[in-house]
Amino acid sequence: MPDTETRAEAEPNYDWLLRANLERVFNERYAAKRSTALADLFVDEPVMYEPTDIVRGWAAIANVAGKLLEQFGPTFRFTPVGTAVGHHGLGSLQWQASPDGGPIIVTGADVAEVVDGRIARLWVLLNQPAS
Repeated sequence: MPDTETRAEAEPNYDWLLRANLERVFNERYAAKRSTALADLFVDEPVMYEPTDIVRGWAAIANVAGKLLEQFGPTFRFTPVGTAVGHHGLGSLQWQASPDGGPIIVTGADVAEVVDGRIARLWVLLNQPAS
């Protein structure tokens, strides 16, 4: 019979990790801080799957995050919705994004494969806009 206590201890803190990714990578406006966060939160050679692209490596992911922040303006930010869930190396966090005090522009979820407590692969899933 498996040792459930050992398995529970081995699970990463998905909520902390995925929230840190939103805050320290995708909401970070300073490139140097964003680079440090990527080194802390992601494996050495991560892959991010966006709806229209596959992005490989810290520098490329940092570039995507920076361009998003530039595109949507100085107060645009991603905000977690609820608590991340996960098990067996796969975690998911719902989020929404908007300028401060403005309407929500986009909603979605990040789904991450976590290896040794760090993000190895990240899928960015966007919800369809409400009709």
